[in-house]
Amino acid sequence: MAKDLGVLGKGFFWEELEVGTTWRTLGRTITEPDLSNFVNLAWFIEELFTNQHDREHVVLPGRSVPGALVYCFAEGLLMPSIQGMGMAFLNMQLDVKGPTQVGDTIYVHCEVIESRPTSKPDRGLLRTMNRIVNQHGDTVITYNPLRMLRRRPA
Repeated sequence: MAKDLGVLGKGFFWEELEVGTTWRTLGRTITEPDLSNFVNLAWFIEELFTNQHDREHVVLPGRSVPGALVYCFAEGLLMPSIQGMGMAFLNMQLDVKGPTQVGDTIYVHCEVIESRPTSKPDRGLLRTMNRIVNQHGDTVITYNPLRMLRRRPA
């Protein structure tokens, strides 16, 4: 029998995401306007991100982007999986593993690594291990958010 996925555009209920469940997001290419807008919005005035002329002191060639931008874009890519179901973002550990540059395309590979109910019957806790991967298959950031999600109504 076919499984009814319900309304598209809504995230998963807590019960639908068992430990070991995996998925991958769509991709997102990071552009020069993305870098410029993020740097200006967040006031990331580090010359690594703002000075294209004086590059002699920069270790990496090209246009590096802040890890914070990459993380924020990854969370945006994940929104469809928790849309309308997320109740709280509780904590995480984040590790930058490698550089991301303008022109890179990122994807998020997720695996549920922890799942437990709360004392309230309408919610559960879910921790995923998220790997942000570029178009070459290189992991550039890992993070493991603990979120509170809605449970399926009784």
